[in-house]
Amino acid sequence: MTAAIALALGAVIGVLLGLLGGGGSILAVPALVYGVGLDIAQAIPISLIVVGTAAAVGALPKVRARRVEWRLAGIFAAAGIPATFAGSAVGRLLPQPVLLLGFAAVMVLAAVRMLRDTEGAGIACRRTDSGIDWRRCTSRSIPAGIGVGLLTGMFGVGGGFLIIPALVVLLGVQMPIAVGTSLVIIVANSATGLAAHLGAGGIDWVVTGLFAGAAIAGSLVAGHVGTGMDTGRLQRLFAYLVFTVAAYVVVDTIFLT
Repeated sequence: MTAAIALALGAVIGVLLGLLGGGGSILAVPALVYGVGLDIAQAIPISLIVVGTAAAVGALPKVRARRVEWRLAGIFAAAGIPATFAGSAVGRLLPQPVLLLGFAAVMVLAAVRMLRDTEGAGIACRRTDSGIDWRRCTSRSIPAGIGVGLLTGMFGVGGGFLIIPALVVLLGVQMPIAVGTSLVIIVANSATGLAAHLGAGGIDWVVTGLFAGAAIAGSLVAGHVGTGMDTGRLQRLFAYLVFTVAAYVVVDTIFLT
């Protein structure tokens, strides 16, 4: 029964990833905790595998199209990698109810970002005659990288819902470049988070294989057949679903356990 549930929920997460191009993985941890019956410490590394693999698949065409700002991705990763290890260490010290409530807060933040269009652009990375203004850009990129790394380590999320606004709104990176750069950052942070959680042990590799495999397959199929769908409307509906799941997590954690 557990195997069937893992396959079904993994496929659902994968379909959401394929249709939306990201964001669907925010439901991976709740699906594993409430659907499969894992505790959050077991669910986080599985979520990181799904997040990292999906980001890597999505990044490949961006790399080929040269839509990745590698130096900026390196700055984010350099700041985020140690923060990811720190986040995973903090997460292991916190009781599960506290982690679940924190994760619910992250879900609400993600849903709010999905409902808001990324408008305007910052100027920190605005190109001068000699290229990007790296002195201004770096000073603003490092705090953002640390914040995303902490979230990745603690909760097993990729943080794309924060990276994209940071790159576009705060730093002034063009959206096509921001998407590709964000995917590369997510791959680096997810791999780091997985390494940190592997050291803690306790991963159910059977469930991991079933869930991640179904998610990857669902993502590829949905990405192929869903190209003509209204992704804006889907994203809004998905945001409301995330709000609903976050509310359930809060109610279950505070009142039902």
